[in-house]
Amino acid sequence: MIDHVSIGVRDLDKSKAFYAAALAPLGYAVMMEFPGVCGLGEKGKPDFWLGAGGEVGYRQHVALVAKDRATVDAFYEAAIRAGGKDNGKPGLRPMYHPNYYGAFVLDPDGHNIEAVCHAP
Repeated sequence: MIDHVSIGVRDLDKSKAFYAAALAPLGYAVMMEFPGVCGLGEKGKPDFWLGAGGEVGYRQHVALVAKDRATVDAFYEAAIRAGGKDNGKPGLRPMYHPNYYGAFVLDPDGHNIEAVCHAP
């Protein structure tokens, strides 16, 4: 089981604002901040961390679980409104499995952020 994930970002303030808006439909909020880093989470502790570090390097793909398909849709809409770039509109991805419903958005640094629901 993974406890937390960290990704590098160029502009922490810009990314923090993006993620606070984009992940709000999933129940995420900024929970901790230290110089150059911030952590977002939904259940008492942050599990998704942003760290400022100049060059970003390899673009990451992070998939976050949504409770239902409507939440995937809400994530996508919030992320696009917050400045994300479309990388796969909400919909079924039967090549993964018959009930895989996901949406993909590129964050300000090009990381591929996904919300996914596995329920029918």
